Amino acid sequence: MLRLLLVNFRGLTEHKTLLSLKFSTSSVMAKSKFEYVRNFELDDTCLRNCYIVVRLDGRNFHKFSEQHNFMKPNDNRALGLMSRSARSVMEELEDITIAYGQSDEFSFVFKRSTTWFKRRASKLMTHVTSQFSSSFVYYWKEYFGEQPLLYPPSFDGRVVLYPSNHNLRDYLSWRQADCHINNLYNTTFWTLVQKGGLTTTQAEERLSGTQAADKNEILFSEFNINYNNESPMHKKGTTLIWEKVNETTTKQIKRPDKGETEVTVTRTRKKVTSHSCDIIGDQFWEEHPDILESDQC
Repeated sequence: MLRLLLVNFRGLTEHKTLLSLKFSTSSVMAKSKFEYVRNFELDDTCLRNCYIVVRLDGRNFHKFSEQHNFMKPNDNRALGLMSRSARSVMEELEDITIAYGQSDEFSFVFKRSTTWFKRRASKLMTHVTSQFSSSFVYYWKEYFGEQPLLYPPSFDGRVVLYPSNHNLRDYLSWRQADCHINNLYNTTFWTLVQKGGLTTTQAEERLSGTQAADKNEILFSEFNINYNNESPMHKKGTTLIWEKVNETTTKQIKRPDKGETEVTVTRTRKKVTSHSCDIIGDQFWEEHPDILESDQC
């Protein structure tokens, strides 16, 4: 009986081994047969020693803002939601050293030495875009309360490389200059509509061919509005960076001689902070020297 059991066990073991070999051989054959399709993938590794910038833009956001009753010319709820979504991206990807946003766009700057996702452009872009988009939906109620989100927003992304600190600063300066130009136009346009009684077509015709000085003059002379006094967030956009901050909390501790005592505890940690300031001049960069890496490789 024992001998019969041993024979059966040996036979079962040999059968399993044959099945395993057959499966392993089939897997290897299948892998080698179909693996050639990987050759169709493009090598999109970003050049080393370059800053990687991922810029997101809202797709068809003019329609989205109208259908969700955004305030004109600026809706602080929407701008706050954009910044909150951008902060969640930075907290997820700590190699982003600075992010800049205005209106329905945000630019994320990865440090030039980053190795996240092996520096693959498609991976970086899709991760930033998906994290930002999902955060926009997730935090919607926090900023818009009971106003429903009628449909999910969409953002498109692009990846651009900048090899030097000078190039990167010029890029960010370009985006902030664009913020100023657009906001001055929109502020004047909607003031003419909301306070001046013009139609949107009439306001557009009125501003056609005007320069910045002309728009400032319209605001000041006709509506007593000094553009310099407008919100810095509207004029300068929002800049997010990592900074060390002190956080103070109180804790209840038990002491043998005094019983329960309240103690103040201060700790320092890095967190994403928001700024609405000039980033075109040198002062910002001198105050935050850790953002840029040395141009010497």
